[in-house]
Amino acid sequence: MSSFRMSHLRARAAAVAALAGATVLLAAVPAFAHVTVQPATAAKGGYTTVAFKVPNEQDSASTVKVEVNLPTDHPIASVSLQPVPGWTAQVTTSKLATPLKTDDGTVDQAVSKITWSGGKIAPGQFQQFPVSFGPLPSDAASLSFKTLQTYDNGDIVRWIEVPQAGQAEPQNPAPTLTLTAPEAEGTATATGTPAPAPASDGKATEQASSGGSDSDGTARALGVAGIVVGAAGVGFGVFAGRRRTAGQDGSGSGGAA
Repeated sequence: MSSFRMSHLRARAAAVAALAGATVLLAAVPAFAHVTVQPATAAKGGYTTVAFKVPNEQDSASTVKVEVNLPTDHPIASVSLQPVPGWTAQVTTSKLATPLKTDDGTVDQAVSKITWSGGKIAPGQFQQFPVSFGPLPSDAASLSFKTLQTYDNGDIVRWIEVPQAGQAEPQNPAPTLTLTAPEAEGTATATGTPAPAPASDGKATEQASSGGSDSDGTARALGVAGIVVGAAGVGFGVFAGRRRTAGQDGSGSGGAA
């Protein structure tokens, strides 16, 4: 085989490899730029704190508004926001067709949308928007939060496609929180909330309440004993000093005579 043909084959192989590499990179870029919810899992029936991570995927425009829609088929009764410097949050509530029963009573309205605006996510940057909510439903495998990302050039990216089990990830997937089995009672939750404090030990409680007088009595007894010992030491010192003085006086008078 001629050297020219060998060089031609090598060139073709290099071109094919470069094309394959470019295809892999192009396929990976959209996944990297997705709007996501982190952490991606939380326990059913509990409360959790998550952050909606919004990256800027354009080279010449900035993100200026983010709208996160909470699921209406599994409404969440309690929602609170952590302030994000430079951004203003607006909460939209909707009346529930079926009121929710919670530990605090019946809830007939729930947050349906959170809108952040006034800030800016520049190209090559991302911003996190923390939200605390609960209780999470116990009869769902996941929660999807359809999100709209608005750029200052007027473009709107709709992250609204709900991922389906067993199917390829859609092009613009909605941020999805996977719900896991409920936490066992007495253990820490997925968000790091400490477990309930164990019941007080009876002996320790007794010492802390009625036993306090016993410890006070002991302290008083030790204090009195210390005073007695101190007084005895002082008395002994005075007595010894007097004897030493008397002896010196006696020896001094004998020498003078």
